[in-house]
Amino acid sequence: MSGELFYSCLVRSKGKLDRIDCCSEAWQGPPEQTLAWWRSLYATPEAGGSSLAPPDVLLDVLEQLDDKPEDAALRYLVALQLVRRKVLRILDRQGLGHGVKLAPSDQLVLACRKRDTQYNVQVVVPQGTEAVGLEERLSSLLWSGGAA
Repeated sequence: MSGELFYSCLVRSKGKLDRIDCCSEAWQGPPEQTLAWWRSLYATPEAGGSSLAPPDVLLDVLEQLDDKPEDAALRYLVALQLVRRKVLRILDRQGLGHGVKLAPSDQLVLACRKRDTQYNVQVVVPQGTEAVGLEERLSSLLWSGGAA
């Protein structure tokens, strides 16, 4: 495996913890007040490695999951990822009040400038063991080489 060797440490400083990263050439051992330190290898990107799925792929998934109520939680998480990436913008929060607990009837109205369309996405917060499976499915969608 190729890459660059570096050292990291957690140092207590004025009531907080600071993380310090240092290249191997400059490392002279852990500084005073160090709680922990470790050596790591920063891997260089290799051809054919994982890459983040393009927004158009995630928009296609969002649209494909529209008529699958059993995948409503996954659709909600994909929509949140697209909001985070600024591909979608929240227009309205139907049924959502400030500080009010989410209910299954709540929906987000999202706008996509790229496709000049709006999406209504049901708010479905994953619970318990369902969350673990959804995390794996979402990860496979977000990164190349996987399928939901």
